[in-house]
Order: sequence, then C-alpha cells, then structure tokens
Amino acid sequence: MSDAIDFDRMNTLGDVPRYHAEARPEAVAFSFEGRETTFAQLDRHTNQVANALIAAGLSTGDRIAYVGKNSDHYFELLLGAAKAGVVTTPIGWRLAAPEIAYIVGDSEAKLVFVGRELIGHVDAVAAELTHRPAVIAMEAEDAGDYQTFEAWRDAASDVDPHKPIQISDIAIQLYTSGTTGRPKGAMLTHHNLLGMRREAAKNPLEWNQWGPSDVSLVAMPVAHIGGTGWGLVGLINGAKGVVAREFDPTKVLDFIEKDRISKMFMVPAALQIVVRLPRARGRPARWSICRRRITIRPATSACALRACRCPAWS
Repeated sequence: MSDAIDFDRMNTLGDVPRYHAEARPEAVAFSFEGRETTFAQLDRHTNQVANALIAAGLSTGDRIAYVGKNSDHYFELLLGAAKAGVVTTPIGWRLAAPEIAYIVGDSEAKLVFVGRELIGHVDAVAAELTHRPAVIAMEAEDAGDYQTFEAWRDAASDVDPHKPIQISDIAIQLYTSGTTGRPKGAMLTHHNLLGMRREAAKNPLEWNQWGPSDVSLVAMPVAHIGGTGWGLVGLINGAKGVVAREFDPTKVLDFIEKDRISKMFMVPAALQIVVRLPRARGRPARWSICRRRITIRPATSACALRACRCPAWS
C-alpha cells in the first residue's frame, strides 16, 4: 500500500471511497464511538445508500436533508448521495422546529434523515411544512415506528450504480445562519470540494501536508463547512477520521491522547475553550511523543495561544 495519493482519480465525491477502497481497503476511514469503518466497507455502504436513494425515486439534483449531531453515518449518506447525483443538505441540530422546517421546505428535501436527538421533534417540524417528506431515523434508539438508517441502507444492493456525475454538479447545500434574514442555501459542487485539495497537494505548505498515517478529529458540526469540509479533507487524503458526536472540550483532549490525533480543525472560540482547561495547561510527558497540528486561522490562533499562555500548545 503506497502512501502516495492520486488526486486525479478523485474528481467527484463518489470517487473518494472508490479510489481508497482500491488503494487501502483495510485501512480505517472513520471511527465513531467504537464503530470503525474501513475504506472497503465505506465504498460498499455508499453504494448501498446510492442505490437506496435511486430506488426511492430520487433523481440527479434532488435534495435530501440531514438533521442531527455528527456521525460516521452522515458521511456515508453524503458520499452515497453524491454517487446517486443527489444533493445533501445538513441542518444544524440546535435550530428550532420552525427554522428546521424552513430549510427543509426551501431545499425541497424529499427525504429527511434525523438523529436521535431530534427524532422527537419530527411532528413539530412537519406541522410547519406544506409537504411532509419521508423520515428515516439515523439510530435505532428512540426511532419508534421510523425505519432506521442501517435497515434502509442494508436493504439495498452494494453494487456501484456508476451513475454519470459531472464535477460541476452540486454535491452539498449548506445554509447560512440567516442573521440578517432568512438562511440562504450555498451550493457547492464536487469541484468546489475537491479542487482545492488537489491544488494544495501541488503546492504543499508545511502545516498542510497529509498522509494516510494521519488521524484527523472531526469535532465541528457537520451542518457547517468546518465539520463536513474538514471530514472530507482527511478522507480524501486517506487519513483516519475520528468523528466526535459534538464538540466537548474535555473529550477533545481524550481523543488526542487515546486516538493519537495528528490533525484537527477548530474555530478560535472552541480552541480557546480547550486550551484554557487546567488539564491542557501543563505538558504531560506522555503527550510529547505525539505531534499535533491545529488547523485554524493562523493570526487568530497565535493570539489565542498567547492569551492563554499555554506552553503545551505553543
């Protein structure tokens, strides 16, 4: 298994699991709460998602929505939808029912995948809609009468549908916060998501060099580009992605120690919370053998670290 990544073989999101399933099938793609998924399994699972969406009658350009906290299954859904030409719209789980309903309605999502934290709000959201899309529960816990994601996925064929996808096709629709009005859907193409990584590989910066031996922490919410985009960056590079259900500063430190995190993205406010923890202010000897890189806005990160006077993170 070579560490070299052939980015030219990954032109669409669906190509990412295809390529790595061939190049490093037994390597771990995602780890989530004790569940590990290899690249070979990820490729099969995303094929199943694609075929399930096609069987449900979704066509190229149709939307699905995801409302929930972070999960490895979210990335299966995103990549599988991409193989089917379907656009994923992740929605922030902290939004109120009318806010969720607005995005579901505006995106015209035909299927809504709901995390266990939000499954109890389905009726409240549906009451705000003129149409009621089908609902699939992401986890068995509290799923009630709703079909679960794994049951829905596993009922479909794992044969790659090989549906023609263009790099200019929309892959994901992320919504703005709507602080000055209604949230607006920002549509990103496959090229938007993959092109920059290809350019970064051609012009490597010391802090932005990746390899399959890296372990990336996905702790920012997937309803934002800092969660979804960061998860994809590690995946494209063949790295293992450790998915945190939500940002918890104490658990971030646990992930660093237990999973040997080598790369992570956090917004400056989140980074400040982490480095201000008493546990992070010392420099335990057991951390010194693990090199960590924190990818955030450089100017802000330097200010944050200086303000905290934290030698362990300088």
